Amino acid sequence: MEFAQMMLDYTALIPLQLGGDLVGLAILFLILALVAGIAGASGVAGLSMDIAKWLVIIFIVLAVVTFIL
Repeated sequence: MEFAQMMLDYTALIPLQLGGDLVGLAILFLILALVAGIAGASGVAGLSMDIAKWLVIIFIVLAVVTFIL
């Protein structure tokens, strides 16, 4: 029982820091979408923009949750 309490105390000290990777991936997919759009591959560009948009939305939600906690 002491080990479980110690682990709960330890996890309470660790902040949620998942945002940096999501922003980097969103920028990567945004650049991919721009390059694909210039090259004329509209399907790849649209898909890349959708992925970038969802990664930014997930980042914002996680950032708000982290600030609230």
